[in-house]
Amino acid sequence: MDQPDRDGRTVADGRSGRRPASSRPGRPAATGGAGTAVADRPRSGWRQRIRTTLDLIRANPTGRVTLKIFVAVAGALVVTVGIALIPLPGPGWLIVIAGLAIWAVEFHWARRLLGFTRRHVHNWTRWVTSRSLPVRFVLGSVGLVFVATVVWLSLKYSLGIDLVARLLHYLATN
Repeated sequence: MDQPDRDGRTVADGRSGRRPASSRPGRPAATGGAGTAVADRPRSGWRQRIRTTLDLIRANPTGRVTLKIFVAVAGALVVTVGIALIPLPGPGWLIVIAGLAIWAVEFHWARRLLGFTRRHVHNWTRWVTSRSLPVRFVLGSVGLVFVATVVWLSLKYSLGIDLVARLLHYLATN
């Protein structure tokens, strides 16, 4: 039974259905010395090794299902830890994005969402860096106030610790 692979191409009998790089549409075959196609040479690099390993795993129907389950569980664990860390100071959102990147290995929706996130973070960063120093200072201050408010509310409602009340009590006794 034919099934689409992760890139939307039809896969029959467990094969990946991918064409060599030189015959893919829109990609001319680059040639190296002595007329050999560069795409036919084995590439070195960790990305190519990972891609090759994943293609080998996907070539087997059991491996394909196992890989999907592993990626789904690993991504869910990382995203869950990241979401738990969002209210705390630290890399909560970065961990959520890392979990999304893990899901993007196997799931098209995650690849699209990751691309959307990268685009908007890049556009935001470019916009902020093009502003004057006072505007960046105000944006940074608003960000710090937001993070402080989230930390205060998280501690107050999840652990029952009211930092503002404690600080006011401390200042009143001293």
